Amino acid sequence: MMTGKERIANILKRQPVDRIGLMEHFWSDTKKVWAEKGKITEETDLGDHFNFDLDLSWPLKLTANMNFVPEIIEETSDTILTRDGNGALLRRHKLHDATPEHVDFLVKDREGWEEHIKPYLTPDRVRINFNDYRERKAHAAKTDKFFCMSGINVFEAMHPVCGHEYMLMGMALDPDWVKDMVNTYSDLMINLQEILIAEEGKPDGIWYYEDMGFKLRPFMSPAMYDEIVKPGHVKTINFAKSMNLPVIMHSCGFVDPLLPGMIDAGIDCLQVIEVKAGMDLLKLYKQYGDVLSFMGGIDVRVLYTNDKKQIDKELEEKIPFVMKNYGYTLHSDHSIPNSVDYETFQYYIEKGLKLGTY
Repeated sequence: MMTGKERIANILKRQPVDRIGLMEHFWSDTKKVWAEKGKITEETDLGDHFNFDLDLSWPLKLTANMNFVPEIIEETSDTILTRDGNGALLRRHKLHDATPEHVDFLVKDREGWEEHIKPYLTPDRVRINFNDYRERKAHAAKTDKFFCMSGINVFEAMHPVCGHEYMLMGMALDPDWVKDMVNTYSDLMINLQEILIAEEGKPDGIWYYEDMGFKLRPFMSPAMYDEIVKPGHVKTINFAKSMNLPVIMHSCGFVDPLLPGMIDAGIDCLQVIEVKAGMDLLKLYKQYGDVLSFMGGIDVRVLYTNDKKQIDKELEEKIPFVMKNYGYTLHSDHSIPNSVDYETFQYYIEKGLKLGTY
């Protein structure tokens, strides 16, 4: 039987393994509900509890003004509106995890970027959580898990500063501005990683989060991706590859048209393959399964039903096919919400790994 570290290392190279990999993300209130029901404790490490093959640390902080104390602008019984260190006004739900509503942004163009954000983006040690990286790395080594340094890449770094709307208008109307943001953030990420790795050692891989699509469409055309965003991906991925580190890239939404460019940029694995956005795991596997590994693509809405027969159908239609090239890790196509019963999730991973054993 292989360790998680050995298994994921091989999966990312599509080399023989004993079974498919296992990883998952959860909304924070899922753990709380499961603990309230006595299934786990509040101290339970879900990665250890379910024996995931990967462990992650998110050690880098890219907020522009690290000294800015978030301001509460408005608060109701359900939501809270705050201004953050990027100058962004964001409304969040207080009662459950959700993507924040973009209300307004201090930065709407090149001038705002150059005045309010760019001067702050220096590779200061305060941006690095050395302790979390050190602790998670040691924990992964102790539990034989594949350890990834995780965090956002350039697309996810830009939109918190100016919002999707102004960023995308900038791509069309002032592409040199957005290219400057891409270049600045990619340099910052590399510089911070150099500092961290020099002091705490290499991870086993890099996991980048880049939500570049929405329902049935990417946020940009493949040509625009290739011209503006891809150079940042190439730079950061080349840095990882210079240390022989594989790269997993997460993207929610429909990114099928961008995938050739992402593969060319050097990614080794695509995660999360969101079904409700239009992504099709089987189609992608047929197209790219010989050059790309996959993680995800299991419709989390099926798990919402807590119906074992529906779960069986979803897994049986996908796992036997996508495990063929040894390049698949079991993961839902989104994070697990609290509407999924603990017993349902346990059944799902047991069934998935049984189907995915070679």
